[in-house]
Amino acid sequence: MNAENRLEFVDLFCGIGGFRVAAETVCREREILSRCVFSCDIDTEARRVYEANFNEEPRGDVTQIASGEIPAHDVLFAGFPCQPFSICGDRKGFEDSRGTLFFDIARIIEARKPRAFMLENVKMLVGHGNGRTLAYILEVLRGFGYQVEYKVLNALNFGLPQKRERVFIVGFSEPCDFAFPNIRLPMKSLAEILEADVPQSYFASERIRSNRVRSYTGKNFDEPTVWHENKGGHISAYPYSCALRAGASYNYLLVNGERRLTEREMLRLQGFPDSYKIVCSYGETRKQAGNSVAVPVVAAVIHAVLNTLEGKTQIVSSHNQVVRPQLAFEETGELASVA
Repeated sequence: MNAENRLEFVDLFCGIGGFRVAAETVCREREILSRCVFSCDIDTEARRVYEANFNEEPRGDVTQIASGEIPAHDVLFAGFPCQPFSICGDRKGFEDSRGTLFFDIARIIEARKPRAFMLENVKMLVGHGNGRTLAYILEVLRGFGYQVEYKVLNALNFGLPQKRERVFIVGFSEPCDFAFPNIRLPMKSLAEILEADVPQSYFASERIRSNRVRSYTGKNFDEPTVWHENKGGHISAYPYSCALRAGASYNYLLVNGERRLTEREMLRLQGFPDSYKIVCSYGETRKQAGNSVAVPVVAAVIHAVLNTLEGKTQIVSSHNQVVRPQLAFEETGELASVA
């Protein structure tokens, strides 16, 4: 491994560390030495899981952390709270206090000036307020001098059997020729995700199961399916899962219309490795998985970001000349970053 290949990043609204799992995996594949220099999340149980898996406890409420307390870094990751923009929430946007947390991301980007950032939120953000909310977010970020791009990506196209559409917003401190990954990987079958010999406690009551069967009018499958009940009570079944949700009812998704997903199955649907430690209750793990990111999607975008930062895509200067960017750590070989 080249000693100069080093990357420092921060992990805001880190949850249980989906961004970090993806970043560390990508860096190992690329023989880059990575280091998370700062992480934070307001949820105490999520911080407990994060510490169990990464041997460091994140800080708490980002609104109480001054920008100057956050170390310099190369890349900023943030999956900021989605409920203010979600179809399953009230969609109040910036009128919801959680929606204003974007401005904490903005103040940190403005103060610390990372070479790149990567944000994630629900697909509904794109159309929220007839597009005005996203337009304002892009305007703020571009006002700091960043080139900013966004795209909606679906976990189904990245090998996971979960229909999870999320918008990714990527920014660079220098003008660049950046492209989001445009791939369609073969989807894992649910059979690869589901556990055998699941305890009876995960099974829904006979009444609920019977109601699901009576309400379902779709096709029958020869393979495992996940049955989904929407807000209107309509039942659908697919050989993949609908998006995991933190606040959904316990019977929102039922494997073959019979039982709830196990903790490990939910993490697998988000792309977490089986080595990832589960340390909380079923309810907390369910909420954490629903709030997390689809790791393979995040990893693919990180690969694209690093391709740009390493000069494997063209970087266009203000004089229309193709130049190769230099990461801060390449200047000295130390773990220094852009201040």
